[in-house]
Amino acid sequence: MGAFCLQISFLILSHSASAPRHTGTKSKGMMMMQHYDIAVVGGGVAGLTAAIYAAKAGKQTIVIEKQERLGGRAVTNKKKGAYFNLGGHALYHGDALATFREWGLSLQGNQPSIDAYGIWKGKLLTLPMSVKSLLTTPLLSWRGKIELGSWLAKLGKMDTHRYDQISLREWIESQFYDPMVRNLFYSLLRTASYVAAPDMQAAGPVLKQLQNSLQGVLYLDRGWGTIIDELREIAIKNGVTMMTSTKAVAVEHRDGAVQHVRCEEGTLVEAKNIILTAPPAVAHQLVTNAEATSLHAWREQAIEITAACLDVALRRLPKPKQQFIYGIDQTVFLSNQSRAACLSDDGAQVISVIKYQGEEKNPDKDLHELEQTLDLVQPGWRDELVAKQYLPRITVYHDFLHMRRQQPGPAVPEISGLYVAGEWASHGELLVDAATASAKRAVQCILAREYTEGKPKDAYRRIV
Repeated sequence: MGAFCLQISFLILSHSASAPRHTGTKSKGMMMMQHYDIAVVGGGVAGLTAAIYAAKAGKQTIVIEKQERLGGRAVTNKKKGAYFNLGGHALYHGDALATFREWGLSLQGNQPSIDAYGIWKGKLLTLPMSVKSLLTTPLLSWRGKIELGSWLAKLGKMDTHRYDQISLREWIESQFYDPMVRNLFYSLLRTASYVAAPDMQAAGPVLKQLQNSLQGVLYLDRGWGTIIDELREIAIKNGVTMMTSTKAVAVEHRDGAVQHVRCEEGTLVEAKNIILTAPPAVAHQLVTNAEATSLHAWREQAIEITAACLDVALRRLPKPKQQFIYGIDQTVFLSNQSRAACLSDDGAQVISVIKYQGEEKNPDKDLHELEQTLDLVQPGWRDELVAKQYLPRITVYHDFLHMRRQQPGPAVPEISGLYVAGEWASHGELLVDAATASAKRAVQCILAREYTEGKPKDAYRRIV
């Protein structure tokens, strides 16, 4: 069923269903006996995207979110007038940006300059990000400069799908002769994907992400919470019911078809279709007898990717030119997001420093490394500190595109009406693009199944 769904054009009803809708937020404890066409578990980007597409297709839809506020890892925290995302966030040219623009989100912000430095052997050196910096950087020999320039020139037209089945390390080691060019590509591709696992990571998808970055990225004014606020408004405008502060504890099914979502306080949310945007381990825990379904394989193959993130708001930058830094011989990245976006009420500069984590995770050691990076890039930063936020282990992916991975979802084939979405349910997309694309695939499958069953009989229109 899942493969068939992906081959069918994405269809949405041309008019809303005539059944009554609910809007607003349901308080915890209110009994929900209403039947819904689609119940979405999780109110992050994937959940809200799925809910909006479902509602626009005329489906009575509910979002069940355990937290009081929506957004998941896309929320923004405000501290002393500074807006902190949950780690560094950038909006690439991909599925998410296209989706948000289709819905008319304001997306206020700007593209940052690509002028950058690299950290190599404890020193800051100009990174070859333009013709001028390529010619002047001390990082590369003339032979290395020619090799890198040649590759950057053809990167935009490369067919990245040719490399979907080989590891990133295999691709880099087979393509480049100059050792420093190899180091630079490891750094660039690590930053594009937020993953430091070149032996496991599939090369094609991250090369595609690097291609997308050539079109520029967007830093958002007041952080990614603005996206969530607007998605919530669109969802409610289209009749989606929001059930926040409500934890789903079970997804129950009978005779091979979903029945309802059972919530912690005893509420039952009946639905013909259920979309889980929870992590694979949580999705497996929610579904009764999940061991007999594909959810078990998806949980077993999942490899979580995390990062340590330090965000600081500074009154001023001690070194104004040093705002965008790639770690070359260490897995760190620094960006002053305020160079392109308004992220404070009083003009403070909001800097995000990230360490891409491997298997070893030590909160104190990671914080020390991040602070050392700030010491190198912005010496004296502590004297300018307004506010800070340290996240010792924030999840980037609950599963990523690695070489041992089977493609998950959108349908759970053993249970009719059950679907998965989220950044881990990627079919080649990365980060937030995987969240929005997987959400649309889940709704597409629902509509395709109804279409093949002869329901509904309303007019359809193609989504371009």
